[in-house]
Amino acid sequence: MLNRTVEISLRVNGAETRIAAEPDTPLLYILRNDLQLNGPKYGCGLGECGACAVLVDDHVARSCTVPLAAVAGKSVVTLEGLGTGCGLHPVQTAFIEHQAAQCGYCLNGMIIAVVALLKRNQSPDENAIRDALRHHLCRCGTHVEILAAARSAAGLSRSASHQAGEDIR
Repeated sequence: MLNRTVEISLRVNGAETRIAAEPDTPLLYILRNDLQLNGPKYGCGLGECGACAVLVDDHVARSCTVPLAAVAGKSVVTLEGLGTGCGLHPVQTAFIEHQAAQCGYCLNGMIIAVVALLKRNQSPDENAIRDALRHHLCRCGTHVEILAAARSAAGLSRSASHQAGEDIR
């Protein structure tokens, strides 16, 4: 069997990193196994559930389906890279304040999706929030709390959603 190991450089959570691996190794495996970053979770392995979401150059990516070679020279941010030494990212804080977790398995992807949304749209409306979260699965049923946390992080209030005539669930 031919060894196709290559060395690839990327920036993970602000730190330059060089990884020696096969170029088609899923980014998720590198993050969890090599770099010990456990924010991204292995959910479905097919890019369907969103538990493995990370930011790649500020765009949401499903790390279980992204080959390592595809992120060469790019910036990758995981859940661990959102906060600072002084505290949590505002989206993380909103999720805590709204108790938007039950088992917490989906939370990584939900938080990453909201952070990505707010990077490209600082004032999203209800539809934009729902659109950003539509491909992230929560099997515990905390969608109401997740939406409340996302609204809070975006500066929307629950009453604003009612005034707009939109269902909050």
